[in-house]
Amino acid sequence: MSDTIEQISRELLHALDTDQLVLPTLPEVALKVREVSSDPDVDVATLSKVIENDPAISARIVKISNSPLLRASRPIEDLKMAVSRLGINYTSNLATSLAMQQMFQATSDVIDQRMREVWAHSTEVSGIAHVLARHYTKLRPDQATLAGIVHQIGVLPILTFAEDNRRLLKDTVALDELITSLHPLLGRRILEAWNFPEELCVVPQEHVNFGRSREKPDYSDVVMVANLQSYIGTDHPFTQLDWTMISAFDRLGLEPEVNTMEAEDLTADMEAAMAFLQ
Repeated sequence: MSDTIEQISRELLHALDTDQLVLPTLPEVALKVREVSSDPDVDVATLSKVIENDPAISARIVKISNSPLLRASRPIEDLKMAVSRLGINYTSNLATSLAMQQMFQATSDVIDQRMREVWAHSTEVSGIAHVLARHYTKLRPDQATLAGIVHQIGVLPILTFAEDNRRLLKDTVALDELITSLHPLLGRRILEAWNFPEELCVVPQEHVNFGRSREKPDYSDVVMVANLQSYIGTDHPFTQLDWTMISAFDRLGLEPEVNTMEAEDLTADMEAAMAFLQ
């Protein structure tokens, strides 16, 4: 790590530890949805009323509920039918994921492009994670979807910082280095600030902990494998790793050399899942 990056890293970590680093906040609709859905007595009508405040998200949830992936027995015509079909928890996670897209925007063209790239990658990983959780684990696909969306959430404050820091705007290599080193820790801090469950808070750090070992697969395993598979066919450094040494594949019952995105029996599901948030 260069001296410049080390200095900037120290600045950011100090700002984080002293509560001077402005962390991103969830969009208002996502906050309300998660607050309402946390009530064990919440009903479909109440949750639907909250989501209806955002017509775009409402329309997309109805569209998703009619997706081939969810195989509704009859067409879903309105939001209440969609929430009833999907369930409270699934709808809450889906609405949260959809609302988060508006966070990946910036005022400068360079950083805005970066944020859009992060969002695009996050939605791809999210779609793969959904299918992996559904077909290879007993984990909740909706939670895996959200885990995929937030696995790089720590990149946001770094890009926001870079927007006001010409040194980083001009040095893309240094910016990439800073993101790689800091985004996992920042991601955890952000999810903790949002009061996300611990099984999601650990994802930003654990999805790149390739030596992790546990008895049963968790959301970090699912996102790790989904993230690795998203880079198949590229020259990303992760493709140079020995995937046979990554035990997350074993816990999911997957062969490391198998590309689930091209598996014949999963192709349709994979395409539908990745279309959820794109």
